[in-house]
Amino acid sequence: MSIGEGTDRRGGPDLDPTRPHPARRYNYWLGGKDNFQADRDAGDAIAKVFPHIRTAARENRAFMQRAVRHLTREAGVRQFLDIGTGLPTADNVHDVAQGIAPESRIVYVDNDPLVLSHARALLTSSDEGATAYIDADVRDPQKILDDPAVRETLDWTRPIALQLVAIMHFVEDHEDPWGIVNRLVGALPTGSYLMLSHATFDPLDAETIAKMNAINEGIKPRFSPRSLAEVSRFFTGLELLEPGIVSVQDWRGEPGPRPTAAEATGYAAVARVG
Repeated sequence: MSIGEGTDRRGGPDLDPTRPHPARRYNYWLGGKDNFQADRDAGDAIAKVFPHIRTAARENRAFMQRAVRHLTREAGVRQFLDIGTGLPTADNVHDVAQGIAPESRIVYVDNDPLVLSHARALLTSSDEGATAYIDADVRDPQKILDDPAVRETLDWTRPIALQLVAIMHFVEDHEDPWGIVNRLVGALPTGSYLMLSHATFDPLDAETIAKMNAINEGIKPRFSPRSLAEVSRFFTGLELLEPGIVSVQDWRGEPGPRPTAAEATGYAAVARVG
């Protein structure tokens, strides 16, 4: 490993097992064991009104893996900034990227102390590449961009893939999610990429939407599902790769049966910067 090996920037809030966290709830839906009762209770409450939530979680992760694979193999990307990393499971970003190009360099960003603890133990790089992990929140993009681990691990004269997979729907409208993404994308070198997926209620029926909205009132952080038009705003001025902004399971999905849009309930796209 080179610069960035084992980097860990702490200083975030102490771990509170009584409050559910999106990363741990996502881990629960994926069948992981790194979660607390509060996370399982919150996850079960959502699953009760939307039984396909585990499918949606799996499809989001599969999209990430396909997109990383494509950018590494076809676009020659060797650097990834993954914000909202979540708890490590099989085939993480560095597993996929370094499995193709061992020299790939990855920075993981999350604001859950449990994620950082697991990252320190499990997200280890190939000898040729590097991994780093920092404690930061997507709502403070400048802190992420200025972090020494981010500046040292990634070469900011070469393309970087910015990953915002299933994270921006936890940023509410009044927090200006589009401005946050614009700030991050604006800092990327020419030839970089934005990889983004986002929850939506577009394909759901009115009854399910009403139930989801009701349960959302009791969830912290609340999630903000967005329409196709709203998700499209994240990609303003960027060059979308084929097939554009589509239901998450349809972004270069594998041949064969796939979940429906109403089961996956998310949009996904990858776009080139500059």
